[in-house]
Amino acid sequence: MKEMSRRNQYFTESVIRRMTRIAIANNAINLAQGFPDFDPPKAMTDRLKEVCDQGPHQYPITMGAPNFRQALSKKCGHFMGITPDPEKEMVVTIGSTEAMVDTLFAITNPGDKVVMFSPYFENYHAQAIMADCEPVYVPLIPPEFNFDFQVLEDAMKQPGVKAILICNPSNPSGKVFTKAELTFIADLCKKYDVYAVMDEVYEHIVYEGHTHTYMATLPGMWERTISCSSLSKTYSVTGWRLGYALAPEPIMQRIKQYHDFNAVGCASPLMEAAVVGLEFPDSYYEEFGAHYAHMKKIFTDGLKSIGIPFTDPQGTYFVLANIGPYLRKGQTDVQFCEEMTEKVGVAAVPGTSFFKEDVQDIIRLHFAKKDETLYEALNRLADIKKKMC
Repeated sequence: MKEMSRRNQYFTESVIRRMTRIAIANNAINLAQGFPDFDPPKAMTDRLKEVCDQGPHQYPITMGAPNFRQALSKKCGHFMGITPDPEKEMVVTIGSTEAMVDTLFAITNPGDKVVMFSPYFENYHAQAIMADCEPVYVPLIPPEFNFDFQVLEDAMKQPGVKAILICNPSNPSGKVFTKAELTFIADLCKKYDVYAVMDEVYEHIVYEGHTHTYMATLPGMWERTISCSSLSKTYSVTGWRLGYALAPEPIMQRIKQYHDFNAVGCASPLMEAAVVGLEFPDSYYEEFGAHYAHMKKIFTDGLKSIGIPFTDPQGTYFVLANIGPYLRKGQTDVQFCEEMTEKVGVAAVPGTSFFKEDVQDIIRLHFAKKDETLYEALNRLADIKKKMC
C-alpha cells in the first residue's frame, strides 16, 4: 500500500475527547470536555419540537438559512457594534471549529506560519498542520497569562507569518485580553500585514472586572479580521454544532468556497430553532452571565477549601489546576488524569494538550455543570491526596 499522509505524525487524536471516553468507561464526572449537563433555553427546544413537525428538513442554502443569518447579523450589530452583511460577510458553519479550518485554508498557503499563544486550544495546532502551515508559539505567563510584547513582535515579524490565531476569552487559560493588549496586537497585524483569526466562542462568559473587546472593532482591523464563534456555549447547545465566521466580502468569498465543498451546509432544523435564541433580549445574557459566575464561585471556592492550587479565570468556564502536590515521581500528567478518572471519579484534561512548553503539573477542569454535579465532583476531589499519592 502507498504511503498515507505524513501530516498526522505531527498531532495526535484529541486528548479532550479521549478523556471523555475514559470518563464514560469509569462512570466518572466529566470535567474534561467542556459541555454543560443542564438544558438549553426552553424556548429553543420548544421551537425545535415544532420544526420537527413542520420542517425544514432538506438542504439549506450553503451559506446558512437566510432568517438565521439575518438574526445573527442583528445580534452582532447589538453586541459587536458591527452589523455584517448577511449575504456577503458571513457563513454558518458546523461549529466554530469548521469556521476556523475553512478560514486557515482560505487565507494561507503551504509553508506559511501561524502565530498562536501557548497555552492554546488543542485544535489550533492540528488545524495549522492540516493547512500545511507552521505554528509559531508565544507563551502566556501565569497566573495572569500576560505576554511579553517584544516576544510577540519577534514572532509576528518572522518571514512567512500569515496570521495570528487568538482565542478570546481564552481556552484553556481563562484569560480575557485587555483592549490595550488587543490594540498592540492589532498594530502589529497592520505593521506586518498579518490576518487576525479570532475564536470568540466564550464572548458572553466574562467575569466582573473584565470586558470582552472584539478585535474586528478596533481601528483598521475589520479589513483583516476573521471573527469565528458559535452558539454552543452561549445557548448551551454544544451538540447542535452551529458556528459561523464573519469577515469582509473578499475574505468571506474564499471561506465560503471551502465551506461549500467541506460541509455543503448546516442542519436545517437546528438553524430554524436557533433563530429564537439569536433574538433573545439582553436579560437572557445578563442571567446567563450571572449563572456562570455562580458556578465559578461554587467550584473555585471548593478548590480553595480542598487546597488544590489553581489560576482564577477571567472568562470562559475553565480552571487550570496545579497537580504538582499529587504527582508521583516519574508520573506524567496524562497518566495522572487517567488514574484520577479511575480512582477519584473525576475526569480532567492533561495540560500537555495545551502547552508548547514542557508542563507536566497542570490539568484543565471545567465547571459548566449543575450545582449538584459540582458539589459531587468537589466531594470526590476532596480525597485526591489519599487516592492519588
